[in-house]
Amino acid sequence: MSGTDPSVTTAASSGRRLPPWVCRVVDGVLEASVVGSFSRIGPDVRRRCEGWDDPPSLDGRTAVVTGATSGIGLAAAIGLARLGAIVHLVGREPRRLEEAVRAVAAVARGTTVSSSLADLADLDQVRELASAVTARHRHVDVLVHNAGALNRQRATTPQGAELTAGVQLLAPFLLTGLLLPVLTTGPERARVLTVSSGGLYTKRFSLAALEPDPLHYDGVAVYAHVKRAQLLIAHEWAQRLGSDGPAFPVMHPGWVDTPGLASGLPGFRRYLRPLLRQPADGADTVVWLAASAEGTRSTDGVWLDRHRRGEHRIPTTWLPPRQYAEARAALWAWCVERTGWDLDSTAVGVGGSGGDR
Repeated sequence: MSGTDPSVTTAASSGRRLPPWVCRVVDGVLEASVVGSFSRIGPDVRRRCEGWDDPPSLDGRTAVVTGATSGIGLAAAIGLARLGAIVHLVGREPRRLEEAVRAVAAVARGTTVSSSLADLADLDQVRELASAVTARHRHVDVLVHNAGALNRQRATTPQGAELTAGVQLLAPFLLTGLLLPVLTTGPERARVLTVSSGGLYTKRFSLAALEPDPLHYDGVAVYAHVKRAQLLIAHEWAQRLGSDGPAFPVMHPGWVDTPGLASGLPGFRRYLRPLLRQPADGADTVVWLAASAEGTRSTDGVWLDRHRRGEHRIPTTWLPPRQYAEARAALWAWCVERTGWDLDSTAVGVGGSGGDR
């Protein structure tokens, strides 16, 4: 693993652009086809058509990336480091975390690369992680919630939550809350980025689905429900904190060839492998949202390939505005009850107390 591995480099600019109306038509055709949009065809065509530029510099900015030891997380960490960010990697396996730190350090532009061991399934370790980050960094400008996997067999966290919801919903909720003091002290508005999945389009939000019946467990369905819930909780964060808080963009990376896909959906990977994206293509929009002005303007939608997309593809997943607001509030209360953290329990605007910056 090295910084020159093409699977983990930031997508390069292709320079020349076609007329905007042509790009809009091409993008619309790709998006309507699903396969053309979600597969490797999407970024290949859009990059050439739109002439994607490299994102702006992140010099002096601090980024924390969970699930940073492989796949999209590692590619995002490398992309952020290439732009000059101070990167803090989070992983749960010591050897893989050490390898990831070396890969990111190999491309870092003279900036610090640090790391924390944490299993996000355990909320006690999430609390320890937050303490370590706030002790080291005066401000966090980018927080990337990427950790997670599709679990085919039901499992629970040490606190008793279903594992998928615990790692990909409760842990990010708690980590975001505990890091709010350093997410609100940087020179620019911070971004809390959620790496979701196109699977969210298949499910309507259901609070009950986050605590599935053990006798009828469907890991694919639970994963999709959690991904839909990630979108709702991001919108609720944005509504509760307003413009004084971080921005909370949500993106999905398309169909990416990652270790998580290989273990969670081996048949899907085997069938579509020639069309799967490389991790760098999946991570490109993460890095772009972390650095570009669009990353702080996102209030709704789901980002894919540097475009804001709709939140629904089939009518049955849509909720009327009032029900949607009620669902978001109910999800927030659910997260509060299971993590023991609420917005009233933090002093927003109070930075960390020391450490190497």
